[in-house]
Amino acid sequence: QAAQVAVGRLGAADGFLGNPQVKIPLPGKLQKAEKLLKGMGFGQQTQDLVVAMNRAAEAAVPKAAGLLRDAVRKMTVDDARRILTGGDTSVTDFFATRTREPLTGTFLPVVRQATAKVELAGKYDRVAGRAAGLGLLKPEDASMDHYVTRKALDGLYFAIGEQEKKFRRDPLASGNAIIGKVFGALR
Repeated sequence: QAAQVAVGRLGAADGFLGNPQVKIPLPGKLQKAEKLLKGMGFGQQTQDLVVAMNRAAEAAVPKAAGLLRDAVRKMTVDDARRILTGGDTSVTDFFATRTREPLTGTFLPVVRQATAKVELAGKYDRVAGRAAGLGLLKPEDASMDHYVTRKALDGLYFAIGEQEKKFRRDPLASGNAIIGKVFGALR
């Protein structure tokens, strides 16, 4: 249920862009140089890039629903025990362990398609590749598509975790009788 809520919220317009907790910024030192870039007349371009990155993440997130459901269907008794006795985000940790790699493969083409619409994507990759070579960016941030995919997944797992914490604090507020009984009994 936490995954459904997170996918629904993040996969909507402004799910990333309008949420400061998961909004995808320019990576690394480019983020720190954003004010300088704006002062040099590149303000609209940097804003367009940030919007494009977040829209790409919003387009990719709905693709997660099926893989997250499959992870629940394939859950073992040991997985369930660890979730029940684990910390505040043990469900989220379970999802991240089981789905990060396949979701990366699912998100990447969606992100690539969304960023291809923005001419800045290719320019970013060229500049970021040089910046990574100079140590200004992490190598994994030198590709816009990979950076956005990673940040989209980070945002998704963060949102699932936040929802999970709410359910654990107040199981009956989840609106699901099973969640209420299971997590209510653990209190």
